[in-house]
Parts: sequence; structure tokens; C-alpha cells
Amino acid sequence: MENSFENKLMVGQLAEADKVAFYKKTYAHVAGGVLIFILFEYLLLQSETIVNFALSMTQGWRWLIMLGGFMFITNYAEGMALKTPDKNKQYLAYGLYILAEAFIFVPLIYIAIAYTESFDLLNQAAIVTLSLFTGLSAIVLVTKKDFSFLRSALTVGFFIALGLILAGTLFGFNLGLWFSVGMCVLAAGSILYQTSNLVNKYSNEDYIPAALGLFASLMLLFWYVLSIFLSRD
Repeated sequence: MENSFENKLMVGQLAEADKVAFYKKTYAHVAGGVLIFILFEYLLLQSETIVNFALSMTQGWRWLIMLGGFMFITNYAEGMALKTPDKNKQYLAYGLYILAEAFIFVPLIYIAIAYTESFDLLNQAAIVTLSLFTGLSAIVLVTKKDFSFLRSALTVGFFIALGLILAGTLFGFNLGLWFSVGMCVLAAGSILYQTSNLVNKYSNEDYIPAALGLFASLMLLFWYVLSIFLSRD
């Protein structure tokens, strides 16, 4: 997905003060996305109908439909955020993506709360996820290393992961703990790649699509960190 806008300065071409301003806007929007995700998740979990429907979609081939719908919304939201200069449409795309994330997380978070009868597991997974996200982002921003070379490896890795998820769903086997660990590694690589893109891919006005990309990687990491915590307990 390449930025199609012209006559904009790429972040790498900006003065240091302007780069810092762009980073602040981007990470503020990531933080805002997390808060909105929590709000959406809370509201969705209040509806027994939505919870039951989401849980039913985790069974067999229905999970593939749910994943397919989520991937479609993801591609649509990311495309809309990058292809339009209209900030209102970019925010709409970001909000749509956050809502999709909140819905697909409903079964996992419901199980985590029901299993422990508290928010302890969620809090632990959130702390680990945010710590990893902060550390990985700092590596890129402090060292200024270009991690764009990870793109091919990440693409191959995600296709393999999708293949395993498809096989597991169709043939009814559990992918297990090590799959979650492997996905955490992929998510970590995605965070490095997305953070590197802040300088190499986006223009000075693209802080919303940049935040969307980082938020997506953050939520992928959170999903599998939480899955590991559930497997452990």
C-alpha cells in the first residue's frame, strides 16, 4: 500500500522539530485508538446478543467468515485512510477499523474475563503488550534504523500463519501455544516495520493512517499475548 499523494514532504525530509511533532500526533492517535477500543469493547460486551453471536462465529467455518470480513474491513479502512486527504474520512476509516477490532476481540476478552472472573489476566496481558510495543518503537526511533527489509519476511510469515489458521479450522486441530509465540514474533516484526514506515512511507499529513498501521500491529500483539496468558492458565 503506497501513499499516492504528491507534493507532500515525507517525514524523513522534515526538520527534526517537525518530525517530533509528527511522532507526537501519530502516537497520540494510537493512544486515542486504544481508549476508543476499550469503550467499544465495553459497549459490545454489555449486549448478550452480540456476545453470543460473536462466540458462535468462532466455531468451524464461521471463524473463517469472521476473519475474512475482518480482513476486508482492514484493507478497506487502510485504503481509505491513505487515499483521501479528507481528515474526516480518515477518522471514519480509523473508527471503522477500531470497531472491527473490538468486535473480533469480543470472544477472546469474554473468555478471559469469564475464565478468571476478574480483569487480572487482561491487565497483565495489556501491560506486557504495551511494554513490548513501547520498547520496539523506541528501538526504531532512537537508532533510526530502517526496518523496511522486514516486509518480505512479514508477508511470507503472515501467509503461512493464514494457511495454518485455515488448516486448523478445516481439520479441527488446535494450533497451540507455539503458534501464539510465533505470532507474537511476527507482531513484533510488524511493529518494527510500521514504526520504520513513519519516516520512510508517510508524509507530514499522514499521521492518521500511520496511527492506524501502528494500532493494527499493537492489537495483533495483544491478541496473541493474551492467548499465551490464557494457555498458561
